Formats: sequence, structure tokens, C-alpha cells
Amino acid sequence: MTRIVAGESAVPKRRRAIEAALAVGLVLLIVVGAVVASTVSRNTEAQAVEPTPAADLKLGYFGNVTHAPALVGIKEGFLAEALGDTALSTETFNAGPAAIEALNAGAIDAAYIGPNPAINSFVKSQGESVRIVAGAAAGGAQLVVKPGITSAADLKGKTLASPQLGGTQDVALRAWLADQGYKTNVDGSGDVAINPTENAQTLKLFQDGKLDGAWLPEPWASRLVLQAGAKMLVDEKDLWDGSSTGKPGEFPTTVLIVNQKFAADHPDTVKALLAGHAKSVAWLNEAPAGQKASVINSALQESAGAALADDVLARSLANITFTLDPLAGSYPRLLQDGVEAGTTKQADINGLFDLRPLNDVIAGAGTQRIPAAGLGRD
Repeated sequence: MTRIVAGESAVPKRRRAIEAALAVGLVLLIVVGAVVASTVSRNTEAQAVEPTPAADLKLGYFGNVTHAPALVGIKEGFLAEALGDTALSTETFNAGPAAIEALNAGAIDAAYIGPNPAINSFVKSQGESVRIVAGAAAGGAQLVVKPGITSAADLKGKTLASPQLGGTQDVALRAWLADQGYKTNVDGSGDVAINPTENAQTLKLFQDGKLDGAWLPEPWASRLVLQAGAKMLVDEKDLWDGSSTGKPGEFPTTVLIVNQKFAADHPDTVKALLAGHAKSVAWLNEAPAGQKASVINSALQESAGAALADDVLARSLANITFTLDPLAGSYPRLLQDGVEAGTTKQADINGLFDLRPLNDVIAGAGTQRIPAAGLGRD
């Protein structure tokens, strides 16, 4: 029997009871659904970020002596052996900005490259594009000029070349000219004209008398000196006193970078790449001179289409230090040089380096940890 109170009907009370029951049921459904959704989300997220070895790794590099760790690593099989089941494919480039474009487009996953293009990519992407994971080569860049040019004062109105606008040697040339009181512009105008030109073309233009000089990496600086009658006006090593790195005369010429997403998805593959890279650098520092020259020349024949004359290769190798240290302490200056040259923007480059995998690789050899100089993780 339903009890009826004066002024109240039975129907609304039953409705309220039903509504209350429905509300309780709805709450339970929401709670259960939230738990299920949370569990599914966590499982999906765990699956999404679970690192796995990459099926393949696409590597970019230049056919230059300053990229000898890549040349040797590929030729001697150090990289492929270290990568194991991960297939290695390679592509050669003339200069850094082109390699960066390929990396950002997903055409390659890692690259041997100059420091300034790596900085530019990091800055433009607001830290999302690349990480420097190791050094490869230091030194090996010079300003070579016609014999009649004896000082910076003789350069006014002259035309010089660099490998590519915004590349490491291009920025170094513009920074040095600014220190000499010259104004240059990225469009080639200014007190000294700078024409970014492919290295092989630079040699020919210099031989034809159409260039007055060029700031080049090895072996091109040596080729202009020994094969085209140029003389060295500036050896870049003389511009680095070691105050930022503790290594006078050393400046980064080539580093190894990895696409950030690739590194996050495949950390074991990156570590394997670094193991092969470390073996290449060690080989370059330990192999007899004749064997080293033979392997490098054979690799250059395959990647660049021509071997080097013995004297050119010997001069080139004498100017380069092969090292796993990317000399991170030099990067604030490299960034500032790029800003003043007009090829990059002022920015915070903290996070540019991730040297943890490298330091893990070399830890077993008792080697001192390589620092990121406050610009990333080590």
C-alpha cells in the first residue's frame, strides 16, 4: 500500500524515486566508463611510446675528408655491423642546409653535418627537429685566396665562395669578414661579395680566374692550394683559443645529428649507430697512415666519384682532428656568428645536445664523459 500525504500525490514521489535510481545508475556508468577509458588510454599510450629497433636507418653525409668517420664507417662496415638487423642506407650531400632539408622531410634519419645547419634547424623548429648526439671532426677549414692577396685589406671588392648559404664555412667567412670591418649581405652584395657555390664548381671557377678565394672544408681547401695555385690566408684553427672548450685550435667541423622523433622512437638504434661511429673514429686515430689513406680514398671514389691525390689527402688529414667530442662549449659563439651573418635568429639553444647515448657507449672503455656544456643532456 502506498501512503498518501495531504497535498501530495503518489505519482511525483514515484517519479522522483525512479529519477534518483536513474541518476545513481548514470553515475556508476560514468565511473566505470572513465576507468575503462583510462585503462585503454594508458595501454594505447604505452603501445605508442614503446621504443623498438628501427627496421632501417637512412644516413646522410658528404664526400669530404671532414666526413671521414662516415666514409670509413660505411666502407669498413663498422656502422652496418653495429646496427645489426637494422638495414643501413646512405645518401651523399654537398652541404649542410640540403641535408637538413632531407632530414626534416623524412628522407634521412641521421646525418653527418656541420654545426651551423644543425643550429639553424633546431632554432627554426623551436627545438623539435634534431639533436646533436656526437662529434665527428674538428678543424679542417681555411680561407684560401689568389697569391696576390696578402691581407684582409686586399679583399675589398673581391668575390669569395663558400659551400652553401648558412653552412658552417659560410657563417665562419661572414663572421671573420665582419671582424675585419667588412659588411656582407646574404644576397651577395656588400664590401666583399660571397657566392655560395658547390665545392667542385668552386675549384673550377678559381682555376678560371672567376673567384678570388673561398672558405672551404677539406679536401677542397687543399685542392685549391695544391692544384689551383691558391694560398692560405686564414686557418680557422687560429681563431679558436680554447677558452670555451679547453681545446685550443679545435672547432667543430662535423657532428652527427639524429632526427628527434627517430631518436625517441628508436633509442637502441641510435645507440647502435653511435657504437659504429665510435669505432670509426677510433680506427681513424689508430690506423697506419697508408692504410687510412687507402680506405678513405676508396670510399671517396665510391661516394664522390674520384679519389684524391696523395699530397692533397695528406695535407687534408694533417689539418683535421677526428673526435667524438662535439665541442659543445663553442656553440654560443657559433650561434652568435650566425645571427650576425644574418643566416639564423637569436634563440635559446639549450636542449640541442643529447650525449647520453654516446656516453653510455664509451663508458665501458673508461673514457671520460663528454659534456654538453649546459646545452642539453650528457
